Amino acid sequence: MDYLKVEDGFNKVLGRKTFMPNDGTSPSSPMLHIVLSNDAALRDAIGELTRQCRIMRAIHARTGTPPLRDFSADFSGLSKIVVGQQLSASSAAAIWGRLSQAVRPFKAARILAMSEADLRAPGLSAGKIKTLRAAAQAVTDRRIVFSKLNALSDPDIISTLTQMHGIGPWTAEIYLLFALRRADAFPCGDLALQLAVQRVMKLDAQPSAAQLGDVSQRWRPWRGAAARLLWADYALQRSASRGPNNRGTSKKPL
Repeated sequence: MDYLKVEDGFNKVLGRKTFMPNDGTSPSSPMLHIVLSNDAALRDAIGELTRQCRIMRAIHARTGTPPLRDFSADFSGLSKIVVGQQLSASSAAAIWGRLSQAVRPFKAARILAMSEADLRAPGLSAGKIKTLRAAAQAVTDRRIVFSKLNALSDPDIISTLTQMHGIGPWTAEIYLLFALRRADAFPCGDLALQLAVQRVMKLDAQPSAAQLGDVSQRWRPWRGAAARLLWADYALQRSASRGPNNRGTSKKPL
């Protein structure tokens, strides 16, 4: 199965990706990450899931293979995720489209140079402006260096990103999932995932983030593929419940 992207500074070990710093130094111990590098890798991961879990098998029969999604693993990609916090996919896409047109090139220094009014014009809230500026300052100060950040383990990436204002576990986990394509990333605090799991597992109540984390252990090491299937099923069920005249208003993930 093809899980790997070949990138400078990376070596293959045991069929997984070993992250090595680009500065020529070696880490104290190798960090192995399975990466869903392309659609074929996602299909393979879903194949593993559907063989081991009848719930995933039933979802895949309904939804087919969902899109992999492709966010850049840099300041722009992180900013796109921040813009999408607590918004429907359509609203997030509209605001991001306007913002990415206004901020060219999309660099940290450019965000810091723009006025509050210029950042509000594309539709950003005051809170998201503050978050983007905090992230931009961290990049400018080199507290965040994406080439180094992206080589860390999943927990260390989450710990690093959540030190910034306005970036919580959900944002960090979505970065792992869509920018770095880590195969086992799973945002347990995502509302749509919680509701999807409640429905497919016939739970009496919506699971908490901690409870969803416990449930998701059965899908390791392919929780990233499981999340994509659950989102696809959630969107399908929402669309069906709204009927043909209102399908465009259904909330979907980024």
